[in-house]
Amino acid sequence: MCGIGGAIHLSAEKIDDLENRLGVMNALQQHRGPDGEGVWTHPRGQVGFAHRRLAIIDLDTGDQPMQDRAGNWITYNGEVYNYLELREEIGRKNFSTTTDTEAILEGYRKWGTDCLNHLRGMFAFALWDEKNRSLFCARDRFGIKPFYYTVVDDVFYFASEVKALLPFMKEVRTDLAGFKDYLAFQFCLAGKTLFSGVRELLPGHMLQIVNGKIKESRYWQVYYDLDFEHTPRYFENEIRSRLLDSIQIHLRSDVPVGAYISGGMDSGIVASIAAEQYGDAFVGFNGRFLYGEDYDESRYATDLANWRDFRLYIRDITSEDFINNIQKVVYYMDYPVAGPGSFPQYMVSELASQHRKVVLGGQGGDEIFGGYVRYLIAYFEQCIKAAIDGTTHSGNFIVTYESIIPNLVSLRQYKPLLKEFWREGLFEDLDRRYFRLISHTRKLNDEIDWEALHGYSPFETFQSIFRADNVPTESYFDSMTHFDFKTLLPALLHVEDRMSMAHGLESRVPFLDHPLVELAATMPSDIKFQDGTLKNVLRKSMRSVLPDSIADRKDKMGFPVPLTEWIGGEASEFVHDILSTSKAQNRDVINNKAVVERLGEEVKFGRTTWGLLCMEIWQQAFHDKHDEFKALMKTQRRKVDEGADNGRGGLRRVALGGPATEAK
Repeated sequence: MCGIGGAIHLSAEKIDDLENRLGVMNALQQHRGPDGEGVWTHPRGQVGFAHRRLAIIDLDTGDQPMQDRAGNWITYNGEVYNYLELREEIGRKNFSTTTDTEAILEGYRKWGTDCLNHLRGMFAFALWDEKNRSLFCARDRFGIKPFYYTVVDDVFYFASEVKALLPFMKEVRTDLAGFKDYLAFQFCLAGKTLFSGVRELLPGHMLQIVNGKIKESRYWQVYYDLDFEHTPRYFENEIRSRLLDSIQIHLRSDVPVGAYISGGMDSGIVASIAAEQYGDAFVGFNGRFLYGEDYDESRYATDLANWRDFRLYIRDITSEDFINNIQKVVYYMDYPVAGPGSFPQYMVSELASQHRKVVLGGQGGDEIFGGYVRYLIAYFEQCIKAAIDGTTHSGNFIVTYESIIPNLVSLRQYKPLLKEFWREGLFEDLDRRYFRLISHTRKLNDEIDWEALHGYSPFETFQSIFRADNVPTESYFDSMTHFDFKTLLPALLHVEDRMSMAHGLESRVPFLDHPLVELAATMPSDIKFQDGTLKNVLRKSMRSVLPDSIADRKDKMGFPVPLTEWIGGEASEFVHDILSTSKAQNRDVINNKAVVERLGEEVKFGRTTWGLLCMEIWQQAFHDKHDEFKALMKTQRRKVDEGADNGRGGLRRVALGGPATEAK
């Protein structure tokens, strides 16, 4: 787990001040790798890599950027968990270290870009092919590890975090199409970001630069080729077997491992199995708000810890924590995505980093197995329609209204959402109904200058994903989960990565193991969602590893934040001050005067205020301070000229064909 960066001139010309540029990238991503840093520049000066290291595997010989025997170089972030198996398959004699980084280099020498299909884990990397003078970049199948890029003056820059690109950009502007996505979903679609000119390499994609041409292509896709031959019991057994195997391989580490424990099913399953496999040294981490049971799941986390007999650390999170840290959260996030959960995640990650360098989490279970209550809301409407049309019992994908009724108790807390959702109409096309259900724009009025956002429709991009040809058109449940898998999940993984790496902590997600995901995609929706039971197969297959209090839960919380209470109380002055500066009151697209006027109107668990508040904090952190980012080049140059490094930061300056040397 690390921070990566680099630059390549698309016309193969020498890049001025390349080493300083790489040094700035490392400086801005220092939090991602507190254990050391390195840079490599090609003798011709047209390409170079930066790297910050968080040492997890091969603590002694895993420094980067790393070179192989063919003169290729790599800067890599992540963990390839099957690196031991790859060493055996490729041949031990070809390896000089015990790091997973070298497995990618040697895999590339053996298989070329097809090496990606041999990797099992989370990764983002850039590899310089010396023989072909080309750049090969890739991101893991699910988007666990980040990769951003921009092109300025014919130079292609890439990094783990957008902030490392800002010193080289001529201006910082909001991408209006990305912003329109953000208003609808609180994340961007199709590789867009909120920064104009900055793109995200999509999950399951690779990028190559050959002869100055940039080409992106997909190397992995999840296919919902439904298997109607096997029984539910078969799938339950296979899910259990593959998840046990995934957790075991995710425990590979040369440093101690712990886990996030929210109190829900997914993190509970991961932590329970990991505690059994790992032994007495296993520990867990939980966060809670002292605002009653609606904001506190620690009792469930405590039940699991007592049941499995491991130590649980709990962080009480307060309004003072919010006031002191929300600006840091947005800074480390690069831009706000995926809702208020990022803030408590930041606080719990801080706690975990005081005891461990690696933690496991439960991300992915909801999108793979169908765990969001909105699926039940959407399906309930379709059950009513099918009952009216007389088509209730036709087809392989129907959950009947008779069977779904006992599970409607899960909707108790969602009656306000149901009322609002159905007020806008019933029984439209499935894609339009799901879009209406998840879109946040219906709650916005004159807070936004809508005339400035004409010309792009988030619905059209949404529709291209919702109706993708890898999902059967008749399976509404799979279409919903697939959209969330392709969009919401990477946004949640963005939070998982940034909030852990802000504290030099590696977060691993065992549910996102491609053999498990590919199996789950073949399960018919009436097995996944039998009788309207969310995560039905996962619940049945893994019930024995959970205490009854978690296994029988029907309320799903998802780390809710008492933002409404804070804005109306302890954090009121702070929030008003953020939104009332002279710059805040004169933004181009957001009318913060209207935002301030409506602060008291937010419903409990609402996200409107959160989204607009974080947008203003984001603009203050990056738009208003772009000159400070650009000035870092001068600062970095002065440090080098003065010999300020003096080896203290572990800076490795390396050149093609030569050994790594400590900077003197």
